[in-house]
Amino acid sequence: MISAQDRLCDYSDGNWIYDPNVKSERYDDSCKEIFKGWNCISGNKSNALELIKWRWKPRRCDLPSFDPIKFLEKYRDTNIGFIGDSLNRNMFVSLFCTLKRVSIEVKKWRPAGADRGFTFLQYNLTIAYHRTNLLARYGRWSANAAGGVLEKLGFKEGFRVDVDIPESTWVDAPSFHDIIILNTGHWWWAPSKFDPQKSPMIFFETGQPVMPPIPPVVGLDMVLKNMILYLEERTRPGAIKFFRTQSPRHFEGGDWDQGGSCHRMQPLSSEQAEELFSVKNNGTNVEARLVNQHLYKALKGSHFQILDITHLSELRADAHPSTAGGKKHEDCMHWCLPGITDTWNDLFIEHLNNVKDTVWPSSISSIKSWSCRKA
Repeated sequence: MISAQDRLCDYSDGNWIYDPNVKSERYDDSCKEIFKGWNCISGNKSNALELIKWRWKPRRCDLPSFDPIKFLEKYRDTNIGFIGDSLNRNMFVSLFCTLKRVSIEVKKWRPAGADRGFTFLQYNLTIAYHRTNLLARYGRWSANAAGGVLEKLGFKEGFRVDVDIPESTWVDAPSFHDIIILNTGHWWWAPSKFDPQKSPMIFFETGQPVMPPIPPVVGLDMVLKNMILYLEERTRPGAIKFFRTQSPRHFEGGDWDQGGSCHRMQPLSSEQAEELFSVKNNGTNVEARLVNQHLYKALKGSHFQILDITHLSELRADAHPSTAGGKKHEDCMHWCLPGITDTWNDLFIEHLNNVKDTVWPSSISSIKSWSCRKA
């Protein structure tokens, strides 16, 4: 059962505490699954080794240290799926590297259409990453010579987004995974990907264009509503579903293609973060809080657990790859590994442990174990 302290504790509200004596044995830059651009140690980022010395401390409770062996034992015969954009891959890689450090017998494969996945054979625990930028299916659209309602409105090309159809990369994930971590957001505020004039997002529902055409923010609401419903109806009995809140960017002086940078060497103060992310200021990085407004609205009344990583991440302007590895444009969106997504996983696992016994009664656990042994 969830303890009284856990019910009262808001793990997302706290401070970063620096401990110069910390020597992490979680994993290091030798983990081969770390994407080159995120490997800040091998990429010679000047503060890469300092990042792990900052520990997140919730105000009214403690965040337990992640014990990978205990996790593998507790979630034996379990499938865990990360569904979302590259920031969810950032989190997935962090978890993989942590577990791989203590359990080296691993099978690499692509379960349920995943982009990548691994089974820790000694424990029959599988983790997988399903890449999807918008959650919904999308692709190039061009005007038809025969004409149509969109052509009459002057549309020539763009991206068709089917708000009620999940992308094929994760369509089978709900029936495979016991635990799901979902996210979307960054691509919805990406004019460099979906130019509102040259290549706009054009939304379809039940195979027909949504009329009148709607802006991306309305399309996001429609996609969230449909994808949440899709998961609610198709997940396995007793499945635990998380929706991760938006990961903030820290571009200063312009966006990524406008000379924006992230050269800070220490976490921000709360006041600095408010200046950078306030919706009222409508700055370069405002998307984080705007996306969250849509997420909270869509998740109301659902069976999803909310994994709130936004505030604690807003403070970590120092933890992005920036120019590590000789990048042409600074990366102030993804996170260094090892780094802050390790803390995301600490929060995820603590939340997971707190809800597991209420969602997985002993009868379901027995059925799951028997099914896995039989397979």
